[in-house]
Amino acid sequence: MSTPAIEDFRRVVIKVGSALLVDRSRGRLRNAWLAALAEDIADLHASGVDVVVVSSGAIALGRTVLGLPPGVLRLEENQASAAVGQIALARYWTEALGHHDIVAGQILVTPRDTEERRRYLNARATIQKLLELRAVPVVNENDTVATVEIRYGDNDRLAARVATMIGADVLVLFSDVDGLYTAPPHTDPAALHLPVIDRITPEIEAMAGGPASELSRGGMRTKVEAAKIAVAGGTHMVIADGRGKNPLRAIREGKRSSWFLSASTPTAARKTWIAGALEPSGALVIDEGAARALQSGASLLPVGVTAVEGAFGKGDAVLIRDAHGRVLGRGLVAFDSTEAQLIIGRPSREIAGLLGYSGRSEIVHRDDMATVGPVGPR
Repeated sequence: MSTPAIEDFRRVVIKVGSALLVDRSRGRLRNAWLAALAEDIADLHASGVDVVVVSSGAIALGRTVLGLPPGVLRLEENQASAAVGQIALARYWTEALGHHDIVAGQILVTPRDTEERRRYLNARATIQKLLELRAVPVVNENDTVATVEIRYGDNDRLAARVATMIGADVLVLFSDVDGLYTAPPHTDPAALHLPVIDRITPEIEAMAGGPASELSRGGMRTKVEAAKIAVAGGTHMVIADGRGKNPLRAIREGKRSSWFLSASTPTAARKTWIAGALEPSGALVIDEGAARALQSGASLLPVGVTAVEGAFGKGDAVLIRDAHGRVLGRGLVAFDSTEAQLIIGRPSREIAGLLGYSGRSEIVHRDDMATVGPVGPR
């Protein structure tokens, strides 16, 4: 089976780990490596591809600045290191991408931002707007406020959550190995490299190795777990050796790596999730004009809604019905039920005056909606 070409995708998420970004012995940034990766990103960005970076490194950088000793840190030491390191990390990415006239935008997230629907919608909207403005969002787990109980524990799974959240076509996980092997290659000389994995079976999961280094909280096990999240969301994932300069270019030139292929697409996977996995909290009744617009793939605007049923919050799932009670679809609503009551039947330009803030133009965006037709959700 042939492997995809990164440059053929519309949206790419790149995950960079601490062990690649930071010199382990000195606790300092690998400036030349970052400059080369920024060059790769600029080449991809110039071709029109949306690029998002998920970057570790804040704790590794901050602990050096604060003079903390080697070894496992206590929670408050991790948080203090992150507070110092996040400032440095943002500056390094801003300078590296700015050298290519690319604007970087920092996004700090916690697990709740990608798992609770209201925060999910807000985080996704921020990243989407940055991409529309041709900036490169640089995402990191907000280690200054995360606790042991709620943290992801590694940025591989965080990257997978971000990738599926924004509908990325492919997630690139840079590691210190060139992909998945049938056994740990450093201990088993007979281990075979797997270039393409089209289904994650228990046997594939059993091939994952152990934990990684002090600076990196990831490992092959978490990378396979990230792959499960990604492919379920319609996103392909590739594990590649990122230690050399221009690692993204190396993938594009055919350097050995492991591709986890999804049988779906981000849009199809998301709409399937909305259509079947979420319990609706209410309903929106729409007029005939809005019904026709939805069936043709348009978003639902407030002007086309005639009634609001139930009590729901922003980001909750709602049914969309016509005047005869027929269910036309489900969607994630951009306003709570009280706000929705105030804006239905009105043009979007009046939302700011009615609510006191601009909000979104759509009450349910088409990307957050699964309509029902003769052949089911679409």
